[in-house]
Formats: sequence, structure tokens, C-alpha cells
Amino acid sequence: MSILFKGGRIIDGTGAPAYLGDVFVEGGIITEVGECSREADTVVDCTGLVVAPGFIDAHSHNDFFYDRDDAEMFYAPFLRQGITTQITGNCGFSPFGVSETSPYRDKVGGGLFRAVQPGSFAEFKRRAEGRLMLNLVPLVGQGTTRISISGYSPRPLTPAQIEAEMELVDEAMSGGAFGGSFGFMYEPGIYAKRDELIAFAKLIAKYDGILTVHPRACSKVALGYPLLSKPHIELALDEVVGIMKESGVRTEYSHLIFVGKTSWKSADRMLAKFHALRKEGYDIAYDNYSFTYGASVITVVLPPWYMALPKEERKKPFNMFRLKLMTNLTKAALGIEFDDLTVAYISPDPAHKKYEGRTVADCAREEGLSPFDMYIKLVDLSDGQGRLYLGKYYSEDIIRRLMEDDLSVFMTDAWVEEAGTQNGAAFQGFPYFFVRAKEYGIATEKIVRKMTGATAERFGIKGRGVLTEGYAADITVFDEDGFKVDPAVPDFTPEGIKRVYIAGTEVVRDGVLTGARPGKVLLKKWH
Repeated sequence: MSILFKGGRIIDGTGAPAYLGDVFVEGGIITEVGECSREADTVVDCTGLVVAPGFIDAHSHNDFFYDRDDAEMFYAPFLRQGITTQITGNCGFSPFGVSETSPYRDKVGGGLFRAVQPGSFAEFKRRAEGRLMLNLVPLVGQGTTRISISGYSPRPLTPAQIEAEMELVDEAMSGGAFGGSFGFMYEPGIYAKRDELIAFAKLIAKYDGILTVHPRACSKVALGYPLLSKPHIELALDEVVGIMKESGVRTEYSHLIFVGKTSWKSADRMLAKFHALRKEGYDIAYDNYSFTYGASVITVVLPPWYMALPKEERKKPFNMFRLKLMTNLTKAALGIEFDDLTVAYISPDPAHKKYEGRTVADCAREEGLSPFDMYIKLVDLSDGQGRLYLGKYYSEDIIRRLMEDDLSVFMTDAWVEEAGTQNGAAFQGFPYFFVRAKEYGIATEKIVRKMTGATAERFGIKGRGVLTEGYAADITVFDEDGFKVDPAVPDFTPEGIKRVYIAGTEVVRDGVLTGARPGKVLLKKWH
């Protein structure tokens, strides 16, 4: 079947200036770009619209939903954003990389995600065939491979255990995975010692793969580093750089954020360090959000010792005094307030739904409690399992600087929640970049480049990300002046995306899904 995208404004993903032209597609492949006079089975009138490569989400966790019976609800919002490909397996978690005989398979996902049938990379590829609504670029998660060996045990792995873990990594990499990932804030990645981390990174480098890293700190203060030191967010970058230099691995610093106002001062120094490393020849860059907040667990500002106490011990006066003191110190060190904590979900109890979408401070005012007491009440109601959206990830100025920086690519790092308030990035993340770009005066060609060709180059995705002959016809058609988002309504369906195609198959038309599932697990070909 042939398709002619006629008379659109071509933004090809290379960063080159836009121009009026046509795109001819045959058999799911782009065969001509420019002035096309050939007849096609289908003609798509793109007058007044932009024709661009399908958008690539540089950081996603949607590999955990592909084999769900209700998979469409998890993928539809991303397709409606114009996203045709997602980099998955980030933050140390992938649904593959675990032995099918491991007694710890139920722990895959680290409590954040649930794999329907975790197993080998070969099994993942087999199960995904014919199921996918968009393309997945797989990374193998170190958290998953460690879970396979020792679950959540904090004990260092023995040399024999590390060797067994590397066999799982090798199975994924030799099978076509694009790289691997670390998640230094999550169990069990937080427990991995340097010998294990370097072995993992060196194996990824052996295949010329890319290593994405969720650092140990994204704020001025965090657990895991000495209290009296330079900002922990900067120590975390130092740790990532040390692993990169010792292993020689290509490195992607995941979701560069600066949580809390006190960490915003680190932006200048960290950006300068990224650029200095590039000048020295190191292959390191980063990805970023369009929203100023992100998802977190409800215990985000609580010290670990509190949740470890038996419930009857938590309310004793001394423990509550100690908790309040430490919580206030943590908030002050981070530069956040209870107004910055928005409740996403507490529990299945219908009586708790009234808290969703409201700040902790708002809930406190309604119930006549102090913000601290309200926060502890919500923690207790959810048994520490609730979710928050934490504000002050960025200032508006930092978002603008990251969007303009040549080292950044764009991502959502969001997923559709089964209950509670949604994360706006799952529904509006990429359109919001366009809205912001117009406000900041950033050229549309640069924005498209960051969410297409630059991301494809960064992760080594061949044959996608650019409108050129011989590439897969992943195409997003949008109205450059028609983008509309509503950050105040997280699950708002954005306007502006007109049509979306994957390998020449239409998957979205004016916000409506066609039901087609042409997506693939993209594989890296090793030589």
C-alpha cells in the first residue's frame, strides 16, 4: 500500500529548516521526500500542517504493560501525543533479564511496576510480537538482573553471583537490547557495590550499548551521601561520571531534574560539567521533562526509620517529635513545602478519593489539621504505599535552558495509573514542549530534532527518527499553531496532533485510535 503525504511543511528531524513538500510511503518505508508526482493508494492532505518523523520518548517504563489485557489504556495517551517509539527498561527495571527459575520473579519491577510474565529477553520478544501499539527500544535493567540473583538482599554479590548476573545481561545484549540501566534510588540497585556496577557497565560497553542512569540523588540532600559535602545532586553526577570513565560506556543521565529550590543552584555547575565532559571526548548527555513536577512515593520526605517502626511505636511522643523535627529539616534542606506535595492516590477505599488531586496543605486546611499531621495521616491511611506528585522539579528558567541545550533530548518518564490522579506527562508531555517552545521562542525544527533524530542518534536507533528515503514511515502530522494543553488537568487530551503512523500504518487520526498494533520491539544489530 502506498501513501502520499501531500503539501505539508516538512520538518525532517535533522534540524534543517522546514520546507514545503511531500512524503511518499510504500510498503511502510519512505521512498521519496520532496516534490512527489507519483500516484498513491491514499493521499493525506497536509496543507497547513507539519509532517515530521514519529516522536521518540527517550525515557519510558511502558514495557511493563505490553502484555496486559487492558494494554490500550496504557499506550493510547502516548500515541495521541504523536509518540511512535519509547525507550524502555529505564531506572534499573525491565520485565526481562530474570531467570525463569528464580524464586524472586515476583519482585521484578521493584514495587513500582508489575511484570505479567517476567523472564528472558528471548521470551519478552516472543510475547511482544503482534501485541505492540508502538515501538519499544529495550534496555536491560540492572535492578531486574540483580533481583533474579538475590531478590532485595542488601548483601554484596559474590564473584560467582556477579558472573551469573552478567549471563542474564549478555543474553539480552546479544539478543538485540540497546543497552542497560541503573536505578540507584531503588531496591535492589541501591545495594549494588562498585564491582557489580562496573561489570554491568563494561558488558554494556562491550556491545557498544548505552547505559541510562537514575542517579543516587536528584536534590541538594539525599540518603546515601555524607551530610557535610557539596550538594548531593552533584555528588551523584560525580558517581555516574566515575562509572562511565572506568567502564568506557556511553552514558545517558536519566531525567535531569533539580528537586527543590535549594538544588536549583546546581544547574549551572552540572550543565557546565556535561559540556566539559563532551569536550573531553566522553559520550554523555541527558533527557528532561516538560512539566515542573514528577511522581513520587508518599514517604518521599520521611526518614526510613519511621516506616520501619511497628505501628504502635510510631505515635509515641518521642518518635513523633523526632519525626517532625527531621521532616521539617528535610523540607527546609530541599526547599519544598507541603503545598508542593499533591496527592495522587491513597488507597482503594472510596472515602480516600477526596484527597486525590489536592495538595497536602489543602487537605490540612479542610480537616483542621496542621500540614504535618495531615501528611502523617495520609501516610498512615495508605500504609506508606500512597503516591504523590512532587513539585519544584524545575524552575521555568531551568526548563527553558534545558530545552535550548544541545545535549538534551525529551522524554515523559510517565505511565498511566490504574487509579488516582494521573501524571500530566503521560497525556501532554510532548505537546507541552511545543507550547513552551512557542513561549520561549525556540524554533520548531529544534524541538522536533530533539524528539526524533537526536534521540535516534543518541540511542543508536537505525532507520528511524528522520524523514528520508529508506527509513521506516513512522510519521506524525501536527498543527504547529494548534497545540493546546492544560497542565491543571493532568489527563487532558491535548490538541494539535492530527495523524500518527507507524511503519506506514495509521494508528491515530484526530485523537482517535484506529486499533492497529504495528509496533515492534526494535533490535540492535551487533557486528
